[in-house]
Amino acid sequence: MTFDLVLIGFGSVAQRFVALLEGQRAKIGREFGLSTRIVAVATRRHGRAYAARGIDGQALVECGKRGEPVGRYALERPTVDFIGDVARKGAAAEEGRLVVIETTTLDIAQGQPAIDHIRAALGCGAHAVTANKGPVAFAYDTLADAAKNSGRRFLFEGAVMDGIPIFNLVRETLPAVEIVGFRGVVNTTTNYILTAMEQGQAFDEALADMRIAGIAEADASLDVDGWDAAAKTAALANVLLGARLTPHGVEREGISAATGIRAVAARAAKRRVKLVATAAREDGAVTARVGPQELPEDDLLAGLEGQQNGIIFHTDLLGEMAVVQRGSGLTQTAYALLSDLIAIAKDVSGRPDVRRGRA
Repeated sequence: MTFDLVLIGFGSVAQRFVALLEGQRAKIGREFGLSTRIVAVATRRHGRAYAARGIDGQALVECGKRGEPVGRYALERPTVDFIGDVARKGAAAEEGRLVVIETTTLDIAQGQPAIDHIRAALGCGAHAVTANKGPVAFAYDTLADAAKNSGRRFLFEGAVMDGIPIFNLVRETLPAVEIVGFRGVVNTTTNYILTAMEQGQAFDEALADMRIAGIAEADASLDVDGWDAAAKTAALANVLLGARLTPHGVEREGISAATGIRAVAARAAKRRVKLVATAAREDGAVTARVGPQELPEDDLLAGLEGQQNGIIFHTDLLGEMAVVQRGSGLTQTAYALLSDLIAIAKDVSGRPDVRRGRA
């Protein structure tokens, strides 16, 4: 089955997704009976493109690397109208084969325009996949209802912990288990900086490393001021704890060069300072916080080094469960988009697992 893809945003994550898609094309075709073609791209800086028969993915990635325009489709119309235009040009939306891949940058004020992009996709018969935390952190209930009403999927595995299947783990493999709280290290940039400062590196130099790697947010203050972690905390709480939080409802404290002094002193005392995200439901209300915490050296979260992330779920039936990501980056986030796309293919195919030769 062939799925038509619309890429909204074409920064580092989307470019890596396209490269991954090209590299895995034969494998996902062989194992999942899935083929894809990119029919449209919309970017803030590099124009828009549409081609009913598909756009060459490798050429698209090369354009992105060089910062060249991806196309010259009319820029005057809003992106939400562009999504609607594409949906009306073929049968893919009606047949459930149109997927909008949304990878614009996080807007910490209101989660826009990503929320409108996803709402427009669902409204015109497309499935929506995003790596942007904003839609889940600001409008999860609304968008989940829109997806249900339209008979389409709204998936967002890449919004937290890159390619680690946090949401899918709970949704698909923990029936009858209730998540009552969690705590975790969910921001790669700050964990790298804290580890580097323990080892004597300056705050600004460590942050520069993350910018060069393409891991820090476009506006790195979102990382170091704790906003990225707060958005992820709100997203996790909304989906897993039934909260109605936004990042502004999460108590928040970031890190700075001064935190490094504290981290060095803690390490000397066999303790570690980590930027920890927590949330819990008590008496029907969910409270959430992000901030530096000094942890015992034997705490699982204390052992997370560099670009490692981890989260510990508190459950009603299984006690504590932990998931650790030993390495994170653009490939892992791109993989999350791919895994969501494959999940949609399973739904549309009507088979519990579309891998050929497997039950």
